[in-house]
Amino acid sequence: MHDIIRQLEEKRGAARLGGGQKRIEAQHAKGKLTARERIELLLDEDSFEEWDMFKEHRCHDFGMAEQTVPGDGVVTGYGTINGRMTFVFSQDFTVFGGSLSEAHAEKICKIMDHAMKVGAPVIGLNDSGGARIQEGVASLGGYAEVFQRNVLASGVIPQISLIMGPCAGGAVYSPAMTDFIFMVKDSSYMFVTGPEVVKTVTHEEVTAEELGGALTHSSKSGVADRAYENDVEAILMTRRLVDFLPANNRAGVPVRPTTDSPDRMDDSLDTLVPDNPNKPYDMRELIIKIVDEGDFFELQPEYAKNIMIGFARMEGRTVGIVANQPLVLAGCLDIKSSIKAARFVRFCDAFGIPVVTFVDVPGFMPGTTQEYGGIIKHGAKLLYAYAECTVPKVTVITRKAYGGAYDVMSSKHLRGDVNFAWPSAEIAVMGPKGAVEIIFREEKGDPAKLAAREHEYRTKFANPFIAGHRGYIDDVIMPHETRKRICRSLAMLRDKKLENPWRKHGNIPL
Repeated sequence: MHDIIRQLEEKRGAARLGGGQKRIEAQHAKGKLTARERIELLLDEDSFEEWDMFKEHRCHDFGMAEQTVPGDGVVTGYGTINGRMTFVFSQDFTVFGGSLSEAHAEKICKIMDHAMKVGAPVIGLNDSGGARIQEGVASLGGYAEVFQRNVLASGVIPQISLIMGPCAGGAVYSPAMTDFIFMVKDSSYMFVTGPEVVKTVTHEEVTAEELGGALTHSSKSGVADRAYENDVEAILMTRRLVDFLPANNRAGVPVRPTTDSPDRMDDSLDTLVPDNPNKPYDMRELIIKIVDEGDFFELQPEYAKNIMIGFARMEGRTVGIVANQPLVLAGCLDIKSSIKAARFVRFCDAFGIPVVTFVDVPGFMPGTTQEYGGIIKHGAKLLYAYAECTVPKVTVITRKAYGGAYDVMSSKHLRGDVNFAWPSAEIAVMGPKGAVEIIFREEKGDPAKLAAREHEYRTKFANPFIAGHRGYIDDVIMPHETRKRICRSLAMLRDKKLENPWRKHGNIPL
């Protein structure tokens, strides 16, 4: 028995040391935490239960039989985040560069399977050089096993990926299928093919940071949801994100006590929208002023800035926020913003999170770039997402809602439950100027007549009352009472039941 206990302690010590003290120091020198340090920071103190600490690879080729480390380059298990159960795996770059072997993949798959059984989120801390070359196809098979579980878990439990080092080649597709991706500036990167391959094939010279760094993916490609300065900030913000999320698709949204009254008014909102219909304003100000304690967790803030998405709380309950941003491209919908919002709406729908939409949209972005890029199909993704969505949907039109973009942005016609408009709302096929130039094109040479026609059009159509007459708007509300009306609507919709027709799945325009 004493020998067994001694061996146990030796193996535990070896597993905790990973690739050795020198490699740990090298990790720290890069400003990176080790795999275990990351887990300690992510989970509540003394809550981590580790699994498969003693698991080792089974490869005998290329001298690997003599190179074994307990744990095989990934730390797996479960613990709690603010008291809520969470499963986690953290790749250890100090052991074989965090490369994925068959055994390594089995450890990840085990915790994913258990997370599905008990209905708890999975968080992956990725820091890996990719497939372990010595294992050949066994390593590739390991990746495929993980991919399959990503797909099966999608829409069932939340999946979050933190990219905290290299993530290249086939390894990128597991995070790509998770719900949220956070990256760390200057120390993490993702790409399918690295700079050397790019140079060989296309003769482009590009650094790893330019090709797939945190800033690239959070502002240009939209692959990442947020980019943070260091490991610590990324992990703490992950804890904050988890607080907003349901444990699984049947658990219901988490509720947090709040002292922020649901009847709170904010008179400053009455002057938020400028008198000049062409002057922009910041939709973020509206969001912050109406959600609980001004706490808005925005996602993809640097990508497709003409639309805003993120989580907040109303009466202590999580809601998803989608809002046009008039400060950028006048809030027009384009390819990137449509995809960004559609994916978020689908996540909220999958996990029973109510969607609150703030609308100020003059239409879809015109131009050959958009048309050649497929704005028709990509814009349809957002339409599809809202139309398919069965969770409570509350919409507030603050100013412009023109053309097809009015339909797309959670209109009553797409089963919006409660649709409000501010007095400044203009709901029409198009703006007064464009409409008049089409309807009265024969008067184009007479500016005075056109101005009079424009005034007439604005008076008749550029207001919320035509839509209100038809029941497309449930009420015209004063801006200062927006929080109160939204909270009351969400409370009324709390027990909403709506099901789509049975089908294996729809065919969203991908």
